[in-house]
Amino acid sequence: MGEALRLSSSDPVTELLSRWSEGDESARDALVPIVYQELRRVARACFASQSSDHTLQPTALVHEAYLRLVKADSIEWQDRVHFFAVAATIMRQILVDHARKRAAKKRGGGLTLVLDPVLVTPTNPALDLIALDGAMQRLATLDPRQCQIVELRFFGGLSIEETAQAVDISPATAKREWATARLWLHQAMSVGA
Repeated sequence: MGEALRLSSSDPVTELLSRWSEGDESARDALVPIVYQELRRVARACFASQSSDHTLQPTALVHEAYLRLVKADSIEWQDRVHFFAVAATIMRQILVDHARKRAAKKRGGGLTLVLDPVLVTPTNPALDLIALDGAMQRLATLDPRQCQIVELRFFGGLSIEETAQAVDISPATAKREWATARLWLHQAMSVGA
């Protein structure tokens, strides 16, 4: 999903997050310009398969996610990967909430996103985000780690290595779990289980 996030603990983002965790609001303010473009890249990736008629735009998603991140001032930020993992969870919540509101206003008007080319078929070119969220909730009851891996990879744009670091597993295990989760979601959404 594009350029990987830097994992170094000497990364300026990690340093700013550490200072923010200690209550330094100037560090939070300095963080904005550094992470903004990466958050926009992640948001654009979420919308890559969308038609131009949806009402939520990547910039609005980034701004809403950032506002929620700022309000969550009790988070003990570990590093850049942790920040983007939390941002991924928040973006997922925002997208699902938006899709539900839109679907409630207009039957069948839910926001759709492509999760992975493996899940796209000629008869189903894009996935319904509400259905994806429901399938992910079911996956979370069966295997919470696989659900977290999907969230980090799809909504957070993290690489296999970054996902492995965030979940504290080996990259090989992360790759295997990502493949298994994608197949499970494909089956769950195909059958509507």
